[in-house]
Amino acid sequence: MKRINTNNVPAAIGPYSQAIEHDNIIYVSGQLPVNPETGEFAEGGIGELTKQSIRNISAILDEAGSSIGKVLKTTIYLQDMKDFSEVNEAYAEFFGETAPARACMQVAALPKGARIEIEAVAYQ
Repeated sequence: MKRINTNNVPAAIGPYSQAIEHDNIIYVSGQLPVNPETGEFAEGGIGELTKQSIRNISAILDEAGSSIGKVLKTTIYLQDMKDFSEVNEAYAEFFGETAPARACMQVAALPKGARIEIEAVAYQ
């Protein structure tokens, strides 16, 4: 098992790793839409927040020697399922026709009051 950590995304806010690599599979912890340059949530609506979470996942995968194109599965946690269609539009900009398997669910609350959190599993 290998811990993956990069300074190109916000630090973990608890006792967990940004990602773990095991047998060439990378498990990326849930990423909030925090801009690493400001330490604050990305500005804009749910579409921009979705993009920031995916950019954070991409930076972690790059550090692990992988890429967003190698994502096998994502899980999206939404504060409000009414955001579903706008999230899909932003998500499609990154994954398009080769979209990975995915689950999406509404949750009661997310860390720091976030509207979205996305986790991913990719291969190296």
